[in-house]
Amino acid sequence: MLQPRGRCMHRPQPPGPLAWAAVSDLRSAPAPPLSAADHLRGDPAWPLVVLYADFTCPRCALTHERLAGAPLRVAFRHFAIAARHPRSVALACAAEAAGRQGRFWELHDALFADPAHTDDPHLWAHVAALGLDLDRFERDRRCEDVRSVVHEQTRAGMRAGLAVTPTLIADGEIVPGAPDAELIARLTGRINGNP
Repeated sequence: MLQPRGRCMHRPQPPGPLAWAAVSDLRSAPAPPLSAADHLRGDPAWPLVVLYADFTCPRCALTHERLAGAPLRVAFRHFAIAARHPRSVALACAAEAAGRQGRFWELHDALFADPAHTDDPHLWAHVAALGLDLDRFERDRRCEDVRSVVHEQTRAGMRAGLAVTPTLIADGEIVPGAPDAELIARLTGRINGNP
């Protein structure tokens, strides 16, 4: 068998565990602390979970369902990447615009409850059902300040090492994917003094 010139014919060895750890840790900065841009829901005495999510992501809708009844304080942050989901930035901006009228969580819940209907006519129906001022909503969802909030939260998530939606951050631990019952029980168990 002829060997091509200048090429090594042995197979490279896979990197060891330390090399994989370095490759899988994509963080360049920690997740930012809570700020006025975060939307918070839940009793302040409950354990805090920071949720990075996208309104077009089916696993995020599942996460919404699983967290809905749990005694957790949730801080919602956008992780909207248009290259993955073309409507993600538009829906994130829509939620922020609803938030400017004090109805972020209501639109958040409506979008996750009806993920198959996120185009503008359905979005306007949600806005009307919530009693929002449609003209103000339209102006706000297209303004640069709103886009900046969505963009900065997404960038901060990337710098913190997030790669998928949903991703939860609890006590500094980054947990990608929809939480299972065991994780939710572990997080909510802290309320009763359990570790």
